[in-house]
Amino acid sequence: MRRQVVSLVLAACALASAAQKRLLLIDQDGSGPGGSNQMAILALLQAPEVQVLGITMVTGDAWRDEETLHTLRMLELTGHADVPVAKGAVFPLLRDEEETRLESALDGKVTWLGAWGQGPTTLAETTHGVTPVTPDKLRSHGPYQIPPLPEGMPSIKPIDEDAAHFLVRQVRAHPHEVTIYAAGPLTNIALAISIDPEFAALTKGIVLMGGSLNPQTEDPEFATSPRHEFNFWFDPEAAHIVLRAAWPRVDVTTVDVSIKAPFTQAMLDKISKSQSPAARYIAAWSQDRYYMWDEFAACAWLDPSLVTKEKVVYMDVDLDRGPTYGDTLTWTEKLKPATNVRLVHAQIDLDLAKFQEEFVALMIR
Repeated sequence: MRRQVVSLVLAACALASAAQKRLLLIDQDGSGPGGSNQMAILALLQAPEVQVLGITMVTGDAWRDEETLHTLRMLELTGHADVPVAKGAVFPLLRDEEETRLESALDGKVTWLGAWGQGPTTLAETTHGVTPVTPDKLRSHGPYQIPPLPEGMPSIKPIDEDAAHFLVRQVRAHPHEVTIYAAGPLTNIALAISIDPEFAALTKGIVLMGGSLNPQTEDPEFATSPRHEFNFWFDPEAAHIVLRAAWPRVDVTTVDVSIKAPFTQAMLDKISKSQSPAARYIAAWSQDRYYMWDEFAACAWLDPSLVTKEKVVYMDVDLDRGPTYGDTLTWTEKLKPATNVRLVHAQIDLDLAKFQEEFVALMIR
């Protein structure tokens, strides 16, 4: 029965593709090879009803230039080399690496520093069979240094236009037709809003992987800091700008739902049996078992029925310097501040089996 449902979903996607494709811009911190960032991009590229107008890169889990090369190589290996890639912000708007490290002596350390080089050592890694990566095994390199790419260097290049202007140009070319999918720190999107104050209002909406409400987990990264999430934390000022912009709709994939969506060995086994370029890429380079942060954000946009529970709340980010700098803030209608906060659809639960089957189906099609 479940396979029939997945087949019907894919058939419906094919019919939609024959009519008019859904236009999408992807903004991503594309660390690699493989992993959540690249698999999320692939899910959107593999969806037959979607036309990806381009991919913009932002520093987050890794530095922008390294991410760009991983993404270009992924596009080559999976048959999507025609998709334009634009390089975006190298650094957050205000948060500084050295200052953040100094503040950790007073406020306490965070588990994941992304491009700044601290590896995660959370319970989730042992739960999902991943060998913990300790900080000494994942030292940071400079923002413009490129370490050897295990999957090989790409032959294609990014476009000359910067990410923020590319985003504005594409939205202006297709007013009220483009959705923004942003699954990394929100620096590029904030810059696009600053360049063009009408940018957000001219889209169909934005899909974010970010924020955290009250995740139910023993993973110490979130059990002890339930409002902490890396994408918002890495560039709080950018998240603040984006969350207050005039989007027609904001969908947020929170930590609360992401930690309920593991990438399992059974999923990898099914994908590995396929000879599709996407499946071969994942089989070769996506061996870690961890939360499917960005993949669920992508698939929930493709199929909103995957979300079984959400909270419609007003959302912002704490900009006060101190232990809660970058934490997620939320309010109800009665308790919200008088300033220009906006409603978001915060996802907190999912149909796990359906999500896993639809993701696998996308990778092997």
